[in-house]
Amino acid sequence: MKLFTPYTFKSSGKVSKNRIALAPMTNLQSHDDGILSDDEYNWLVRRAKEDFGIIITCASHVSEDGQGWKGEMGIFDDRHIEGLSRLSDGIHEYGSLGIVQIFHGGARSPEELTGKQPWSASAHSIKSGGKDVTIREATDEDIEKTIEAFVKAAERAYKAGFDGVELHGAHGYLLHQFLSTFTNHRTDKWGGSLENRSKLLLNILSNIKSVVPKSFMVGVRLSPEDKYGFKGIDIDDSLALANTLAISGADFIHVSPWDAFKKPEKYPDNEKRLITYFREAVPENVPIIVAGEIWSSQDAEKAIELGADFVALGKAAIAIADWPTQARDPNFQPQKPPYTIQHLRDASLGEAFIQYMIRWKDFVLED
Repeated sequence: MKLFTPYTFKSSGKVSKNRIALAPMTNLQSHDDGILSDDEYNWLVRRAKEDFGIIITCASHVSEDGQGWKGEMGIFDDRHIEGLSRLSDGIHEYGSLGIVQIFHGGARSPEELTGKQPWSASAHSIKSGGKDVTIREATDEDIEKTIEAFVKAAERAYKAGFDGVELHGAHGYLLHQFLSTFTNHRTDKWGGSLENRSKLLLNILSNIKSVVPKSFMVGVRLSPEDKYGFKGIDIDDSLALANTLAISGADFIHVSPWDAFKKPEKYPDNEKRLITYFREAVPENVPIIVAGEIWSSQDAEKAIELGADFVALGKAAIAIADWPTQARDPNFQPQKPPYTIQHLRDASLGEAFIQYMIRWKDFVLED
């Protein structure tokens, strides 16, 4: 199966032993100060031990005002490097590549966590915890400081021994908020045209690339179109952006459509699947990772046939730590939810992660 063939990243020369990645997933397991916990270490390193080719961490905030939730792994201070180094060593011990996903929550960084009013591309209000929250518009100083924070975070990941970082431009966080016409109404150089709305993301990419060696990868995760409350993203803009990112030095494009096999909402009558559009838009030497509803061996192979170079497993990887081993059987059909709490403990989820999964509809079978 192609799923188990190695892949060499052309620019960096890094080699993944297979085409299976652990998707970046919120797990609430780190300490309040952002320092890596044993639970988060065990959750991630267990997947490396079980033969996932690439381990992508949960979103890790690049500045204190960018934290999105409690128990989030931090990368905003040098004090985080020790824990990150331990994590990198643990991942590499089993021959996997380690990628830190770095982000800023923007409007989705609650004041009760950060102590500061959340900010975004433009001023607006959101519902949070049953109340209206006023979001202020970013100043030029906010933007420049955040670009620098992303660069410093990437440097910390490099110092800690990771193979790269993933810029989180998806799922309604700050970079997505700048890309979105729904949340970005600016009339200056950071808003308006796709070129201007992309400027923050592209500046971060180029600035990181200027300070890390070529062997250190910088990829980008994108939401290809509107989903749930995350609006203002057009598929054609996303395809153009993915092409621009690849040409500008992105080492991979990670597409998160929630369903790897869906058609674009904009083109429902075309038989071509969304991931194929991205494969056609991005130069062949830049790999495409896709996530969403990949459970079986057949699902993974189908995603690769449609144009993906890697599959990123989320829900399946939570419950099935040894998915790569089982998936060597081409007829492998994994057990689907709900799972018992003991099943999740056996899969190396800590109690905070299990409690988070209980909030997912029909995922956990409580005693």
